[in-house]
Amino acid sequence: MTVAVGFFDGVHLGHRAILAGADVALTFENHPLAFLAPERAPRLIMSWAEKAQAIRDLGVHVTAIDFDADVAGWSPERFLERLRGYATGWSERLTIPAEPLRIRCGANWRFGKGGAGDAAFARAHGIETTVVPYAEHKGEPISSTRIRKALEAGELEDAAAMLGRPFVVRGTAFAGKGLGRGLGYPTLNLRLDLGLRLPLGVYAVAAGGVRGVANFGRAPTMGERAWSEPVLEVHFLEPPPAEPPPCVTLRRYLRPERRFASLAELQAQIARDCEEARRFGTAERDEKGDLTIEKREISSDPTSLNLKFVSETENTPLSNEAKF
Repeated sequence: MTVAVGFFDGVHLGHRAILAGADVALTFENHPLAFLAPERAPRLIMSWAEKAQAIRDLGVHVTAIDFDADVAGWSPERFLERLRGYATGWSERLTIPAEPLRIRCGANWRFGKGGAGDAAFARAHGIETTVVPYAEHKGEPISSTRIRKALEAGELEDAAAMLGRPFVVRGTAFAGKGLGRGLGYPTLNLRLDLGLRLPLGVYAVAAGGVRGVANFGRAPTMGERAWSEPVLEVHFLEPPPAEPPPCVTLRRYLRPERRFASLAELQAQIARDCEEARRFGTAERDEKGDLTIEKREISSDPTSLNLKFVSETENTPLSNEAKF
């Protein structure tokens, strides 16, 4: 059995290299720093559900551990002991022999209390361990940290190149105030489920296979009728999808959000934004709208952790409000 280990936020090209050939991915549901040092915990590219789906799309089963005080106290030896126990449980479910156990990891993989364990430690304890080299973009290693910085700087093309796909956001559609329609630009309004701090402003987007232009922000020109929190307002450049799409692809950051002196000035700028967004060719159906996941418990002994096991064949619909 081959197990890929890592946090895999973003499931980027480097992660995909680690996941290649793995039977199971072992990850954490929550980032370890969210427990150990919340003030230093990174803003995440993906929710747990999105990450699990992305890994499943690669044909790899997923198990997530809740990083808590117990896990934080595991010695490296204890981690490997539990890993072997989990492999026995996975073997029963997946009909894959648990032994020999093999690990695939990245160059910076550490485990156990204080990060005392590494690939050499695992090998010394009889587990074949392959360290997968970094994938690179523009001559530098790809990392989740680098992708987060690119996204939060509006560098969507670089982020997409490192992710291996365009960046997609999800949210909950709601009825707006009709202000866009009054200007001649009706919009689909979404409250985003977002861990990152995307720059406020105008984006070229695609949703449901249709090109669009979107403002992510508070619509400050609207004065007292502005949004209290940032909203993604999508105007379709072609006939809109029959149903509100579950996600939106951000294709390019066009400009920062700004307050205009009048609605007429805003209207003229929206027309220019639409023209610029149209330059990005046809929309590709790169958004996955069928996000599904199943939660199961899998254990190798009665005292093992409660793990989330994502089945490849049985799925339960996941709503925007689902929590894990």
